[in-house]
Amino acid sequence: MKKISRLLTYLADYKGKIALYFGANLLSILFGLLSFNMLIPVIQLLFGDASINATPAKAPGIAPKGFIEPAIAYFKNLIASQDKLTALAYVCVIVVVFTILKNLFLYIGLYILNPLRNAVLRRLRNDLFAKTLSLPIGFFTEERKGDLISKMTNDINEVELSVMSVLEVFIREPLTIIAYLGTMIYINYQLTLILLLFLPVAGLIIGRISKSLRKSSNLAQEQLGSMLGVIDETLVGMRVLKAFNAEKHQHLKFMKLNNTLFHTRNKIAARRELASPMSETMGIIVVCMILWFGGRMVFSGTGFNGATFIGYIVLFTQIINPFKNLSSAFTNVQKGTSALDRIEGLLMAENAITELPNATPVHDFKDSIEFRNVSFAYGDKQILRNLNMIIPKGKVIALVGASGAGKSTLVDLVPRFHDVTSGEILIDGINIKEYKIDDLRRLMGVVGQDPILFNDTIYNNITLGTGGATLERAEEAARVANAHTFIQNKPEGYETMAGDRGVRLSGGERQRVTIARAVLKNPPIMILDEATSSLDTESERTVQEAINTLMKNRTCIVIAHRLSTVQHADEIIVMDKGSIAERGTHKDLLAKDGIYRKLVEMQQVR
Repeated sequence: MKKISRLLTYLADYKGKIALYFGANLLSILFGLLSFNMLIPVIQLLFGDASINATPAKAPGIAPKGFIEPAIAYFKNLIASQDKLTALAYVCVIVVVFTILKNLFLYIGLYILNPLRNAVLRRLRNDLFAKTLSLPIGFFTEERKGDLISKMTNDINEVELSVMSVLEVFIREPLTIIAYLGTMIYINYQLTLILLLFLPVAGLIIGRISKSLRKSSNLAQEQLGSMLGVIDETLVGMRVLKAFNAEKHQHLKFMKLNNTLFHTRNKIAARRELASPMSETMGIIVVCMILWFGGRMVFSGTGFNGATFIGYIVLFTQIINPFKNLSSAFTNVQKGTSALDRIEGLLMAENAITELPNATPVHDFKDSIEFRNVSFAYGDKQILRNLNMIIPKGKVIALVGASGAGKSTLVDLVPRFHDVTSGEILIDGINIKEYKIDDLRRLMGVVGQDPILFNDTIYNNITLGTGGATLERAEEAARVANAHTFIQNKPEGYETMAGDRGVRLSGGERQRVTIARAVLKNPPIMILDEATSSLDTESERTVQEAINTLMKNRTCIVIAHRLSTVQHADEIIVMDKGSIAERGTHKDLLAKDGIYRKLVEMQQVR
C-alpha cells in the first residue's frame, strides 16, 4: 500500500468529492442492511409457529434486537388488523424501495468516483511526461527508448487496470464488511466471534498468492519494454534490415522476447485467477461452520430462533462478495505495484541539470564564451580533458578532428545538455550554472547533423518554441534558409505535414527547415554540428548558403568533417582524444604540418 501513496496524494485536491462518495456508500450500505433485516421478522411471523401475540424471547448471551423487535411488533399489529398476505405485500414494497435506494446511492458513489480516478491517472501521465522532458540528455543515452515508452504507456495502463480500477473496492468493501459484521455482532456475537477467528486464516492464504505476483509482474513489464525497443528499432531500421536480408534475424529476436513474455504472463494469470476461487472456497467453508454452530444454538433452545438464524446467514452471504472483491483487489494491486515501481523509478530519477534557486536571468550576450579547465566524463570514461579557450562575441570558431574526439560533447556543454565534471564554462564572465536554464538556451540556436522534425506541419516545425510566430515571420526565416521556394511548391505549402521524423521531405529539405527554425529564433550564439555531413553535393551547396547567411553577425561554434566549410573561420580548434591538439587559422595550421594538415591532405583541400 505504501507504493500507491503517490496516487492517493493526488486525491488531496478532491476532499469534498471524496466525502460525498463516502456518504453515498454509507447510505447504500444502510439501505442494504435495512432490506435484508426485514427478512427476520417476516420469516418469524409469516412462516413461523409463533403466535402473533407471543413476546419474542431474549436468549442469554444474545444481544437484544433493537431493530427486529419493533419490526416484529409492527407486523403483529398489521397482521392482526389485516392479514398475513397484506403484511407480506408491505414487506415486498419496503424491500424493493430500500433496494432501489441502495443501488441509487451506489451509482451516485461511482458517478462521483470515476472522474476522480481518471483525474489521478491524468495527473500521473502529466507528471511522468513532464519528468521525462526535464531529464538531461545523458539520461536518454543510458535508458532504452522502448523501456521508457513502456513506462509511459503500458505501465500507466497497468496502474489504471490493476490499481485505480479497484480504488472503490478499498473504500466501499471495508465499509460494507464493517457495517454487516457490526450488525451480525449485534444479532449474535458468539457466532460472529467464531467467524472472525477463521477469516484471518483465509486472508493469509490469499495474501500469499497475491504477494507472489509482484515479482513476476515486474519481470513481465521489463520484457514488454524490451519488446517495444525491438519494434522501435525495427521500424527505424527497416531499410537496413531489407538491404541485408536480416528480416528473419529480427523476427527471431522478436519471437524470443514474445514467447518469454507469453510464458511469464501465463504464470501471472494462473496465480491471479487462483485468488477468486480460493476466496470463494474459504467462504463456503466458513458458511458450513456457521451453519453447524448456529444450528446447534437453534436446536439447543437458547432462544436463537430459526428466523433470526436465517437472517444471520443472509447477512453473512452479503460479506462474502466484499471479502472476495478485496482479495481480488489485493491481488491486482500486487500486480499493479510492479508497474508503479517502474513509474516511480522514472519519476524519482535524479536530474543532474538543476537550476539554482536564485539563478540569474540573462537576455543578452555581450562579450565572450570561456572554457576554463573544462573536463567531462561519462561514468568512468573520460571524454574531455582540461580544455581552455575563449570564444569572443561575433567570431566563428570551428571544431575539427576525428570521430570520438569529443567535439559534439564539447558543444553540448554550452547549453547545459550536460554539465561539466570539473572546471567551468562562463558567458560574459559568469558561470553558466548561475543563469536560468531557459534564458541560457534562448541565447543559442542548434542545427545538428541529424535534422529533427516532428510529425506536424512545416509551419509548426519552423515556429517550434516561439509560442506561435506569424506566418509572415516563418516565411521570412524560410527565405533566409533557402527553404521558402520548395515549401511553396508543396501542395499545401506551409501546412504540409512533415511526416514521422520528417520522412516526407528530402534530407536537404529537412535540414533547411531546421535552419529556418534557428533563423526564426534569432539567437546571438549559433551551434552548428556537422549540419551538411549527411547531404549530397547539390543539397550541401544549398544548405551551406543558408548556413553562411545564418552565421552573419553571430557568434558561431561549428563542427565540421568537411574542412572546406570552415577554412574562413576566425579560429580552428583541432581536437584529439578529448584535448586541444592544435589551434589557429586555416593558414597557420597548414604551416604547422600537424594533425590539421594531414586531415586537409586526406580530403585534398588546399
